Amino acid sequence: MSSAATKKRFTPQEYLALERKSETRSEYYKGEIFAMSGASREHNLISVNLLRDIGNQLEDRPCEAYTSDMRVSIEATGLYTYPDVSVVCGEPRFQDSEVDTLLNPMVIVEVLSPTTEAYDRGVKFRHYRRIGSLREFVLISQDRMMVERFTRQGNDWVLSDMTDPDQVLKLESIGCQIPLGRIYAKVTFPETGATEEPNLHPV
Repeated sequence: MSSAATKKRFTPQEYLALERKSETRSEYYKGEIFAMSGASREHNLISVNLLRDIGNQLEDRPCEAYTSDMRVSIEATGLYTYPDVSVVCGEPRFQDSEVDTLLNPMVIVEVLSPTTEAYDRGVKFRHYRRIGSLREFVLISQDRMMVERFTRQGNDWVLSDMTDPDQVLKLESIGCQIPLGRIYAKVTFPETGATEEPNLHPV
């Protein structure tokens, strides 16, 4: 009997029960659980810089910004994942009374890592596009100054990119503006960088 035939498959409920007890985070899709790797110093700096500025600008507004500890469920596809930053305005919707699985983000940000960049740009973005509430999707490189913002316009997603510290990331759906220089505060870039293929490990 092949290993594929004997591989354990999990229901979403089983995944959530395991995940809520685990000290590490994992994604879930179609019965499989995928362990997530840790983040680099640069990755953490970028995430914290961005979240701090967004949080400050939303302080007196009916919006909430979440770290990568907030799980997001894409109801249309069945993927459970952890964006680096997610923002919801208005009433947040959660999957259940645990209030740890968001259903209606308006903005999602992913900080790119060498092992996940292709996945974030491709397959994962296709999942995110199925979230009806999502208005903006942002990719932030950690090995060079580059921010890519995708904005929903009807059925299309329009790209604008920024590479200069004086340029400003404008998240129009939530009314926030953050200069790239602030997003990349204290981040140093390698002289050369090699990228690798995405590496998801079923457990």
